[in-house]
Amino acid sequence: MIPRYSPGDISDLFSDEHRFDTMLEVELLAAEALVAEGVIPAADAAALRVRRPVVDAAFVADVAEREAITHHDTAAFVDTVQKRIGMPEGAWIHYGLTSSDVVDTALCKVITDAMDIIIRDITDLRDALTARAIETIDLPLAGRTHGMHAEPTTYGAKFALFALQAQRDLERAQRARHEIAVGKLSGAVGTYSNISPSVEEYVCAKLGLRPVPATQVVARDRHAEVLYALAATGTTIEQIALEIRHLARTEVGEAEEFFSAGQKGSSAMPHKRNPVLSERMCGLARVLRGYLLSGMEDVALWHERDISHSSVERVVVPDAFALAGYMLRTTTRLVSQLVLHPERARENLEVHSLGLVFSQSVLLSLVEAGMPRDDAYRIVQNAAQVALSTRTPFRQVVENDPAITLSPAELDRVFDITRMLTHQHRYLDALTWVTR
Repeated sequence: MIPRYSPGDISDLFSDEHRFDTMLEVELLAAEALVAEGVIPAADAAALRVRRPVVDAAFVADVAEREAITHHDTAAFVDTVQKRIGMPEGAWIHYGLTSSDVVDTALCKVITDAMDIIIRDITDLRDALTARAIETIDLPLAGRTHGMHAEPTTYGAKFALFALQAQRDLERAQRARHEIAVGKLSGAVGTYSNISPSVEEYVCAKLGLRPVPATQVVARDRHAEVLYALAATGTTIEQIALEIRHLARTEVGEAEEFFSAGQKGSSAMPHKRNPVLSERMCGLARVLRGYLLSGMEDVALWHERDISHSSVERVVVPDAFALAGYMLRTTTRLVSQLVLHPERARENLEVHSLGLVFSQSVLLSLVEAGMPRDDAYRIVQNAAQVALSTRTPFRQVVENDPAITLSPAELDRVFDITRMLTHQHRYLDALTWVTR
């Protein structure tokens, strides 16, 4: 992923240095476990740990140089480790293991750690949405269906529903973390032919992973589930961003992105304050979903394994995590700093919509008064069209319509926005993680 969209803490996890360092830890833990099996002398395993090479840029360069000869990156890694440690102890590195024992277990460990960061970031977004929901639960604006004014809702209801979706993303991420927090050290086709299951148990326990049955590789549906959790979170972010973009449109003007001192909205038009962060989030969500497709296609491998998944994962896994982390942090700031214009929202409700958002209330009042529903619907529909075509407030049209025989007191009740929003706080009741 390009640096523009790569948080440092996530990039560091997927760096060559950290990847090789994690693989090295798997190798050393396996050697320690083999001591208990009576395979490796305790002194030799201790020497491996003491002479553990530093995995830095020079180490990575040495592996790359060796790979140019071996054309096998794990073999090059093992050769480099053995050379740095020295013989005879270095000969115990990779004893009884196959490449995927080390690579897959290390990758699962790295992904698990990356998921911990993502889970923290999703929690931060959920909490930012929750705070805005509580803050704005009583601020009305037009609800819209098909892009058209429908009935009133509130800013807080929007934020609360987004918070609930983020909570579901959090739960998906937690489940995906559980499924990927596994390892395998069971040999060439997963049969433990040259390694004891106790080695796998020891290494996984030390790394905070669970041993799982496997072929030569950990099953890739686990990785696909992780990518789905990231892509689903990205789609939630897209939904939030798309709503902000709509509310920020000139003719709507009910919200806008925070505009910092010195910021420019357009290189040509000084008046512009474009929703650029929201647009960026919508675009990046498309990229993130593309990684999911690649992850799904990695699940089906030949027999006990092939290597078609490896090249894909080197690209999509680090990139997906970088994008997800960047998007989550950007959106959390976007939500926290989002500028709302409740007075414009009220104006849109009461002036620009002419009060048509109360049409169902008029309809229901006529039904309650004994009028057949279809008759009432047609009368209210006609009144609404008169209001629209003449740009006359809907209540005024209703009051002047002889077919609508509602008392002034009943009309006050029908056109009372507070009545329509009586139950908005039930949205907050659904935010069960909040203590109030």
